[in-house]
Amino acid sequence: MNCRVRFAPSPTGDLHIGSLRTALFNWAFARHNCGKFLLRIEDTDRARSTEKNIASILNIMELFGLNYDEEYVLQSERIKRHIEVVDKMLEDGVAYKCYCSQEDLQRKKDDCIARGLSYKYDGTCRELEKDDMTKPFVVRIKSDKVGKSCLQDIVQGDIETDNSQLDDFILLRSDMTPTYMLSVVVDDHDMGITHIIRGSDHLTNTFRQMQIYKACGWDVPYFAHIPLIYGQDGQKLSKRHGAVNAQDYLKDGYLPEAMLNYLVRLGWSHGDDEIISKRQIVEWFSLDSVGKSPSRFDIQKLNHINAHYLREKDDEDLVHLIEGIVDIPNEVARNNVLRGMCGLKKRASTLKELAEASAVYIDMPRNFEESCREYMQDINLTIIKKVANIIMNIGVSEELLLPECRKLAESMGVKFLVVAQTLRSALCGKLVSPSVFEIMQIIGQCDTIARLENFIRYCES
Repeated sequence: MNCRVRFAPSPTGDLHIGSLRTALFNWAFARHNCGKFLLRIEDTDRARSTEKNIASILNIMELFGLNYDEEYVLQSERIKRHIEVVDKMLEDGVAYKCYCSQEDLQRKKDDCIARGLSYKYDGTCRELEKDDMTKPFVVRIKSDKVGKSCLQDIVQGDIETDNSQLDDFILLRSDMTPTYMLSVVVDDHDMGITHIIRGSDHLTNTFRQMQIYKACGWDVPYFAHIPLIYGQDGQKLSKRHGAVNAQDYLKDGYLPEAMLNYLVRLGWSHGDDEIISKRQIVEWFSLDSVGKSPSRFDIQKLNHINAHYLREKDDEDLVHLIEGIVDIPNEVARNNVLRGMCGLKKRASTLKELAEASAVYIDMPRNFEESCREYMQDINLTIIKKVANIIMNIGVSEELLLPECRKLAESMGVKFLVVAQTLRSALCGKLVSPSVFEIMQIIGQCDTIARLENFIRYCES
């Protein structure tokens, strides 16, 4: 299929997770159909658009591997072309100048509200025969007022609306800046966009935009309005549900490949497949498999998928990734983390959790969690002193040390779990970690004894 699709974010803030999914669906559709995936930055809101946000969008696209074809388009650089189209529409009689003041429009709007009616422009200036060069004006489209408009949406199905419900909306403001409604249509036409894949919250805009296509005599692209992402409470995903920006999820330790896997399944499915690689997304993606209903964002499912990708990732790569989160002071500590990574990554859901857990291989604990307090009694100190003495004699080989620790537990009349958890408290400062015998083998005999002595001093101080 010779398709051309686009992702058109506005650089007025951080990229929302829903926008990232829209980019992914467009990218996947283009790659599956051997088409083109284009990027347009809709920066015409000059008051809120920033270079920093543009750079952030480009960075996110790169980090997630959503490579676009051709040079990206800055909408602000095309304003001259937008005005040119409006001039042609005026010339063809499909648009007109409106001289109504803001005060008059507000008065009419207030009157409609008072009568319980919905407001739309009443067409006062629609049939004026002469220009009034002394007054400021906006340019409005002459929308169809009779008949119906039908949208054959690939995802939502056939949708029909009475043209009488459409207003003569503004194309060009009084300061000669084009509106979003005009700019997006002109840009999509000039970029040769064949399929517009976007959130269902844009559905009401589509019928208006179809009016512009018709007025200009242009072919209307295919539309596919994908369902929105909701929180677990059934409301549109927002900051009250936690992180909503793509950059925040990366900062929280989610892998780009895991995010793409999770996001593609929000609204699209391929049977019961849960783990879907990027290659499989390209191979399987189809708009026919996109549902109509909103999807609910489930952080637990995301954690599950992210944990899978962590376990699959190369240990050296993971060490490199967590170095941006935790300070690994020297090569010895780095080697310890690398050697312990196999055990660490089995217990982590995010890079942040992995970085926190890796502290056990970086330095001895300075503080001990409240849960460790029960292991700071006299009997536990005796256990640690005896284990330290055993280690001095036989080292930290699990094959030799494990049987001795079992014998120690039996001789002291305690369960082996008590010995293991007391060791974990002393070595890690917490009660959740990889196997204590694995930890001791990795940090070595000297460091193990130093940590046990540190624990004894802490308890006796």
